[in-house]
Amino acid sequence: MANLNKVLLIGNLTRDPELRYTPKGTAVADLGLAVNRRVSDGAGNWSDETTFVDVTVWGTTAENAQKFLTKGRGVFIEGRLQLDTWEDKQSGQKRSKLKVVGETLQFLPEGKGGSGGGGGGGAPRQSSAPSGPPQGGSPAPMEDYQDEGDDIPF
Repeated sequence: MANLNKVLLIGNLTRDPELRYTPKGTAVADLGLAVNRRVSDGAGNWSDETTFVDVTVWGTTAENAQKFLTKGRGVFIEGRLQLDTWEDKQSGQKRSKLKVVGETLQFLPEGKGGSGGGGGGGAPRQSSAPSGPPQGGSPAPMEDYQDEGDDIPF
């Protein structure tokens, strides 16, 4: 049986990143993320349904998050789910929490003021894995597409 544990989230930080270091010196940052979803009540009224997600990022991604991100900033996070379990020291009960371990973090442009592009307001991509060359680009020339004349009904 195949397994897949992949999470893609776009949202806004609910607090400034909290950076700490492990005893071996590895940087770890905890982020709070608010992800909104527009829902209709059936009568034409729309409202936002917000889900709050805890995210942990490691290494240089953690250091850059603490250095460049602040509460309210938009981010795109690609990562995986992880279940943390522990025993509550006060009550002795078993506790658990589902969180996201961010593997790639991309800063989104500042949405304030509606700046429409131009200049150096790009979105740096932070990843704990080595990144290859940028992907994307222009579409292929029209002569590369073969039109077989099929009428597709959808």
